[in-house]
Amino acid sequence: MKLKFTDVFLQVAAKILVFIILIFSVYILFAGHHDPGGGFIGGLITSSALVLLYLAFDLQSVRDIIPFPFNRIAAAGVITSVLTGTVSMLLDLPFLFQSFTYVNLPLLGKTEIASALAFDLGVYMTVVGTTMTIITSISEDKK
Repeated sequence: MKLKFTDVFLQVAAKILVFIILIFSVYILFAGHHDPGGGFIGGLITSSALVLLYLAFDLQSVRDIIPFPFNRIAAAGVITSVLTGTVSMLLDLPFLFQSFTYVNLPLLGKTEIASALAFDLGVYMTVVGTTMTIITSISEDKK
């Protein structure tokens, strides 16, 4: 018996793959200030997961599940990144000065918290917001 490829296969695969891609994206985001990665590549990976959802399901179904206005997410990311740099200047430190501390978190133990993570998070939000705004704008374009 030969199976025919249908939307059901794509939708089931997308549900599984999106979860895996998003977990990897968060890992890349948090690993960025010590290893290759960070906000930019983490944001692109997250955007690829969202595009996979848009391919597997229709635009309105995904918007019902993810009701975030991507243009506002991009704006919030830019503001976060800029504030990260200006706060250090207000403290009479160089622009984008990095500081860090260690805290004991439940289940994770001794964990480093760095100011670079706030900047990376801003870049992450900017990349996801901008990329998804462009992609959804293109997909909504009607001739």
